Amino acid sequence: MLKMVPKLKFTESGNFFLIAGPCVVENEEMPLEIASVVKKITDRLEIPYIFKASYRKANRSKISSFIGIGDVKALIAIKRVGDTLGIPTLTDIHTAEEAAMAAQYVDVLQIPAFLCRQTDLLIAAARTGKVINIKKGQFLSPEAMEFAVEKIINAGNDRIMLTERGTTFGYGDLIVDFRGIPVMQQMGVPVVLDVTHSLQQPNQSIGVTGGRPEMIETMARAGIAVGADGLFIETHPNPAVAKSDGANMLKLDLMEDLMERLVKIREAIK
Repeated sequence: MLKMVPKLKFTESGNFFLIAGPCVVENEEMPLEIASVVKKITDRLEIPYIFKASYRKANRSKISSFIGIGDVKALIAIKRVGDTLGIPTLTDIHTAEEAAMAAQYVDVLQIPAFLCRQTDLLIAAARTGKVINIKKGQFLSPEAMEFAVEKIINAGNDRIMLTERGTTFGYGDLIVDFRGIPVMQQMGVPVVLDVTHSLQQPNQSIGVTGGRPEMIETMARAGIAVGADGLFIETHPNPAVAKSDGANMLKLDLMEDLMERLVKIREAIK
């Protein structure tokens, strides 16, 4: 199934695949700097790697929060990663009108969890012919994602991934029901565990999402153990100064040791 992603290496390695990068493009240099580090790690360990970065953050709590450096400038920075390193790239889209624009720059279009039932958005994304990664809404059961998959397929595109990213637990926390991973795999698509967003603590009174980054390895280990096809991990050289989601990102220099341990778990369960 992973062969549907252009330029994806090591699809026969038997490893999980990794979607990783910063939450948002903060400047024109950062995407390539981060991707270069992760690519060296994944090449050595034969982990299929898709670089991710949002070109714009449309769902911020506060009006003063960082949104982006400009859509086209950010998309060009993401495309530069793919062209320079020869790896597939992914970004989010938020409206139907954005689908065709973003598709000119990336290999995978991602549907944010809050928008996973937006029919016009799903159909517009599908019609680009790109691989579509749909994040499961925090408000939906895994079984309900069947209908999102159906919308993409009915629009003529069967290149689909689904991502588990936690379910709302009270007002300020998320919880992952790992039963959802095999449930969504029964829909015939690869299923990803979004490790870092599953550790968010949303709706904080200060208007900035919190998180539990100390639990990243615990969550990732569990995802591999239950058979997730891929992991989604946002990473940054210094999460403390990141302009979005710093509270739950993995520090970049921790990525290599984590991947080494996860590869061993993957090998053990094969």
